[in-house]
Amino acid sequence: MNTYKYKVSSPFNHTTEYQLHSAYSLQHSELRNIVNSTMSRDPLVVGNVVGDVLDPFIRSASMSVAYNNKEVTNGSELKPSMVENEPRVGIHGYNNTCLYTLVMIDPDAPSPSNPTKREHLHWLVTDIPETANASYGNEVVSYESPNPMAGIHRVVFVLFRQSIQQTIYAPGWRQNFNTRDFSQFYSLGPPVAAMYFNCQRENGCGGRRYIASGWT
Repeated sequence: MNTYKYKVSSPFNHTTEYQLHSAYSLQHSELRNIVNSTMSRDPLVVGNVVGDVLDPFIRSASMSVAYNNKEVTNGSELKPSMVENEPRVGIHGYNNTCLYTLVMIDPDAPSPSNPTKREHLHWLVTDIPETANASYGNEVVSYESPNPMAGIHRVVFVLFRQSIQQTIYAPGWRQNFNTRDFSQFYSLGPPVAAMYFNCQRENGCGGRRYIASGWT
């Protein structure tokens, strides 16, 4: 009996390989269901980072983010006092000659239910060498610590791989930044990694919930 191999890639995770016997091969609709199921469980999809900020992409680099030695994971909860100083951002997984651009934004400003300032730019660093901390890059826009006034905000880190070393200019203001437009303007291509955490007022409590008008 012949065996065929299908490779299914999540937009963010490593490729998963399925071996299918010819006599019992999956129909296209079933294979599509596997892809959709993989995507629907990804935290960037669940958290609407994909959609609100990014299009689906294939992750091809590993990014770590830590505040005061506390590793950030997708969807983790951090209070403003924990993120006052810029984090340590590490990049791994391609080759030592690559340079990267890091964007940190808040798509929920000024409030998740009425994000009229989406996206608020918190940090922009270019020319970051692989295997080095973001502090070794060129800080185009200085770090501004998140300090939400209303609701629970997603704070998103997006990493792009640069094809060349290039000059990237600071925008005129932080509010209404657009990561998609930024990537297109500087020909950065799709992201290679992304991560986000949730942040609310210091004395805030509870988690994000979805109502008809959007996230609150």
